[in-house]
Amino acid sequence: MVFRTRRLAVASVAVTAATALVTGCATGSGGSNTSGADGDTLTLWTHNAGNSAELDLVNKIIKDFNGSQSKYRVKLQAFPQGDYNKSVVGAASARKLPCLLDVDGPNVPNWAWGGYLSPIDVSGSEVPLDDQLPSTVGRYKDKVYAFGHYDVSLTFFARKSVLNKYDIRIPTIDKPWTKEEFDSALAKLKKSGKFEYPLEMGTGQIGEWYPYAYSPQLQSFGGDLIDRDGYKTASGTLDGKNAVDWATWFRSLVSKGYLSKKSGADPNKDFLAGKSALHWDGSWNAAKNAEKLGDDLAIIPPVDFGDGPKIGGASWQWGMSSTCSNKAGAEAWLKFSRQTKYFVDYAKVTGTIPATEAAVKQVDGYQPGGEFNVFVQFARKFAVVRPVTPAYPYIATEFEKATQDILAGADPKDALGQAVKDIDSDLKSNNDYAG
Repeated sequence: MVFRTRRLAVASVAVTAATALVTGCATGSGGSNTSGADGDTLTLWTHNAGNSAELDLVNKIIKDFNGSQSKYRVKLQAFPQGDYNKSVVGAASARKLPCLLDVDGPNVPNWAWGGYLSPIDVSGSEVPLDDQLPSTVGRYKDKVYAFGHYDVSLTFFARKSVLNKYDIRIPTIDKPWTKEEFDSALAKLKKSGKFEYPLEMGTGQIGEWYPYAYSPQLQSFGGDLIDRDGYKTASGTLDGKNAVDWATWFRSLVSKGYLSKKSGADPNKDFLAGKSALHWDGSWNAAKNAEKLGDDLAIIPPVDFGDGPKIGGASWQWGMSSTCSNKAGAEAWLKFSRQTKYFVDYAKVTGTIPATEAAVKQVDGYQPGGEFNVFVQFARKFAVVRPVTPAYPYIATEFEKATQDILAGADPKDALGQAVKDIDSDLKSNNDYAG
């Protein structure tokens, strides 16, 4: 297979995983051969260096697999998350990818198109793919290339006492806030004078946070990042009336003093300190916030801006490289990892949404009736995967640029129009990523 390196996912930094950006040095060895396998030893790459909890679990699964049979041996190499994608791109160009590697869910189509990944067959696993949340299975052109053990959910955090004090309705899954209610709530909170910025949405973050956090709001307005009918143009979708309405509203949050155009380094810490009243954040901070606020914590669904509530879907997943010479061994490890106990373990150590119903029932707080089961319901009812196209990394970069410009005061229509021109030019130069 031809390895395409143009426009590939070099700089995508995922914040959809349940953990913060990690730092540290690569550990282990391997990945120096062109097949990712040395006899019956297979190298596995992960982005989790510095993230000890998740890395320890990956090591445990590898140890369990190696001890369960004598035919194959998997060895680990871990990278800091900020360096991971660049390492994969470089290894792919040199045809030195490992047999097994993790991939951020939105990048699966790009890596499959680019020749990084092979379709996988995990039939016969303890957990069938159909039992997983759809957002945790990476598909491209009707083939499965990856799967994840967990997902995460966007949500608003608030204090019930604050909402009650200012006569703001606490919304439910069945009756989320409308745009009018949300705008009214922000006006009341701003007028109170208790908050410099009543709303916190992580505007100081960069990279994947922008499409993950803000494109669901765009979609709830009726727009999108690209026309998903064929994925051949963003024109009329990212710069159409609904999209411009979203961008105009988004900019108004800054001009009205509801939102800082560049938030602090730790938005959740600021929320817990009472600097903001509403925090658009991820489920990964739910346990920390519940420990701090107790029963006063309100976990609030996304706003319905007219086209239904939306959140982003998909997080880190496991796949097999196209150059792996021991695909039977790679698929054996993938199948082995698909045991319910590992889905449970991932959720426990990362504070994420278990990807299967069987695992949900075994994780405290996430089981039916648990305080965090609401996130499972959000993921089932509101999740929208980012565009399933190899163009996604480029689209994400252009959307981030346009959104930052809009927050800084650029004309919404002009900023989105320029993004569309750049995206459509990229699509055209890559023949719509056909093949």
